[in-house]
Amino acid sequence: MSATATLSSKFQISIPKAVREEQCWQAGQEFVFIPKGKGVLVMPVPEFQQLAGIAKGARKDGYRDRKDRY
Repeated sequence: MSATATLSSKFQISIPKAVREEQCWQAGQEFVFIPKGKGVLVMPVPEFQQLAGIAKGARKDGYRDRKDRY
């Protein structure tokens, strides 16, 4: 899928319908912008419920914390 959009004078971009439908994005959804080289990665911010169980099997001990840095 290839789609383009133009940055408006108000620095707004409309996401093409084909992209919105493919990604199942909805109006009012919150997004995060992550700089990647000369571009940017746009991702929806997950809801808290979507994060449940994401770290199953993770060790609770032996991890590095900010306190053990020099």
